[in-house]
Amino acid sequence: MKTEPGLSDRARTSIRCVPSMCAALIAVLAAGGPVNAQQQALGSPAAPKAPASVVAAAPQGAVGGLGDINLYPKRVVMGDKLRVTSVGLYNRASASGDYEISISDLVMKPDGTLVELATIKDEAERAKVRTASALIRWSPHRVTLPANEAQMIRVMAHAGPDLPPGEYHSHFSVVAVPPVSDGLSIEQAAGATQPGNIGVTIVPRFGIAIPVIVRVGQTTLTAGLRDLAVTTSRAGAKVVSLTITRAGTRSAFGDVTVTVPGAKKPVAQVRGIGVYTEIAERRIEIPLTPDADPRLIAPGARLTVTYVDDDEAPGKTLARQEFVVP
Repeated sequence: MKTEPGLSDRARTSIRCVPSMCAALIAVLAAGGPVNAQQQALGSPAAPKAPASVVAAAPQGAVGGLGDINLYPKRVVMGDKLRVTSVGLYNRASASGDYEISISDLVMKPDGTLVELATIKDEAERAKVRTASALIRWSPHRVTLPANEAQMIRVMAHAGPDLPPGEYHSHFSVVAVPPVSDGLSIEQAAGATQPGNIGVTIVPRFGIAIPVIVRVGQTTLTAGLRDLAVTTSRAGAKVVSLTITRAGTRSAFGDVTVTVPGAKKPVAQVRGIGVYTEIAERRIEIPLTPDADPRLIAPGARLTVTYVDDDEAPGKTLARQEFVVP
């Protein structure tokens, strides 16, 4: 399953009634910045209600998937000094919606894809993953949000004294619940089709997830860049490809920028690239910015690639590498 940097899509199918069938689609975001301490209070006042026909703008710093729900902040990091925080749900649709909230365990692959831990059969690979699902409690587990309103979900992390130091991660997931009245009954389906046929209704279930990271004790991180190259993507566009390496007990998270001497702006840039603790490296491709001149990355060009932290020490350079395009 291919992904954009920091974004993974997965599909779930469930049977809601017979003969109707529901399809579920969840967009999982593995990007974002640290939680804002000002967003910790449970039961913060809901956003002002807007007319049902108006779709208001999402809160600042929110992230959205394919449906009408936004989450904020876009990434939650809890440590020894922060064990209780909140995640905001915002319904940007023009109608009320029901949403289920859960904690899921996902594993990052070297290409950035996120997959369910339960699908990993290799025991050695499973052993590399430290999940936070057993450490996290949240409330409520299901909410109904009127149009253009928000609600805070309390998230608590409990790390016992015997828990080994390091980083543990899972994903905070929100999925829209289709109205029970959707779909066709057997009688309706039979009346709308030819004799002997079965009517089928496909109901999309959109969702979104953000990473929830729990760090215990002191953690370490060393990042690097290698295998830098200018290549052509499958779509035929020029891209800068590279591998981000990671070592230590903490995941890496930050922005990758490609600059060229004499150019006022980066020729390529991507934000929110994470490398989780279960992998030692991640391969990425960065397309040129829309206004970048392709001649800037022609053979002989000297490029500088920088990986800048947006986690523990925002703005700190995690890795920097120069190379000349052959």
